Amino acid sequence: MNIGVLALQGDVREHLAALAESDVLARPIRRPEELVDVEALVIPGGESTAISNLAVSFGLLDPIRKRIADGMPVYGSCAGMILLAANVLDGRPDQESFQGIEMTVRRNAFGRQINSFEAAVAIDDISGGDFHAVFIRAPWVEEVGDEVRVLGRVKDGPAAGRIVAVRQGNLLATAFHPELTGDLRVHRYFVEMVRQAA
Repeated sequence: MNIGVLALQGDVREHLAALAESDVLARPIRRPEELVDVEALVIPGGESTAISNLAVSFGLLDPIRKRIADGMPVYGSCAGMILLAANVLDGRPDQESFQGIEMTVRRNAFGRQINSFEAAVAIDDISGGDFHAVFIRAPWVEEVGDEVRVLGRVKDGPAAGRIVAVRQGNLLATAFHPELTGDLRVHRYFVEMVRQAA
């Protein structure tokens, strides 16, 4: 099974390593022709505006949108969640997204870089107890459409109850960075989604 990681900006290496440890072939994707050879895609954390602009410049915006519309499984973490959202609050007016998940996401919702934090998140469908989640200039989900399942919320602290993990069909998104924790459960969950889609 081939899973691509959108390699325009952000924590690409960490996702490639987590996928490799989850027993799939992972490869960086920078060109539309590389997208053809993968069965699924991960959109990493990073800077959502930069990734959006580079996706346009590299001719990847429309091909990714088409693959999503055709049912390709996609997982987005942090900036990837923003890029999968149908609606983005506090983004730049010219920022494009892949329009995958019927949700409204608030960019940098938890605050600036200095407000980054770690928290426990219980994720439906993923066993093994709470996930130790790392939030870095993270978004949160303010509203979801009828087809979207809320999988996880922050458990404690001032952000308690905020939606930080969702799924809509073959699309998965988290506001946090599982690729930075060494806990492979989210990546393995996504790999299983890809297997089921195939």
